[in-house]
Amino acid sequence: MHCCRKTDGVNKVEMEGAVVIVTGSSSGVGAACARQLAERGAHVVVNYSGNRDGAETTRAACEAFGAEVEVVQANVADDADCRKLAAVADKRWGRIDGLVNNAGTTKFCEHSNLDGLDAQDFHDIYAVNTIGPYQMVRACRDAMVRGGRGSVVNVASIAGVMGVGSSVAYAASKGALVTMTLSLARALGPELRVNAVCPGFIQGEWLKEGMGEERYNKAKESLERNSPLGMTTTADTVSEAILLLLCGGDLITGETLMVDGGHHLMTAPLGRR
Repeated sequence: MHCCRKTDGVNKVEMEGAVVIVTGSSSGVGAACARQLAERGAHVVVNYSGNRDGAETTRAACEAFGAEVEVVQANVADDADCRKLAAVADKRWGRIDGLVNNAGTTKFCEHSNLDGLDAQDFHDIYAVNTIGPYQMVRACRDAMVRGGRGSVVNVASIAGVMGVGSSVAYAASKGALVTMTLSLARALGPELRVNAVCPGFIQGEWLKEGMGEERYNKAKESLERNSPLGMTTTADTVSEAILLLLCGGDLITGETLMVDGGHHLMTAPLGRR
């Protein structure tokens, strides 16, 4: 991203004047990302599908840092809405420097319960988690190229790498997003860099509501007990990883960054002592 200036680490990455669209930024990781971008000097397009109040809260948090903000209702599963999001940014600032494809959805269903998902569930989840990011990249491409060198970060999931998570359909959609990241990185260079982050268990209400509080607490405790770093992620720590890829590596493209406290390492066989 041409307007970035790095200082002494990811927490000091400066993005003065950059224009970044963050899909699904009314809450959670998206909201944290929008706030951190604004804190570093970026102008932000805050996107929501249904949670307008959350989007306005994110706007206020961004504007408190002096950022210029547009709030746009759009469903990334709809190509016309994706083009609308890009057009708002392009009209306001004349370019797009960064795109964070964060919007996502799921259906909580045990992987062994094959009757718990039907074809429509797969269509609905893929429409947002996989097709949505593709449509957003396509909608933003021209403005990103015109702006200089654009950067895309797709928010995938450890589920897409390990075959775990809220449902088979969710894991499959995020696995497809990881593969699509490779394809687009190859196809869109050198003008655009395309990378992905794969968060593990993210603390917050979204997982707590989907899993139920008791199961959520047990999972969190188990993951923290069995992870090399002894921690699970938060919206803020995932956002820090997104910013690292968005603006912190001019020669990094087609990469998938695991953000899970190292828990994925525990699937490796134990060495002999």
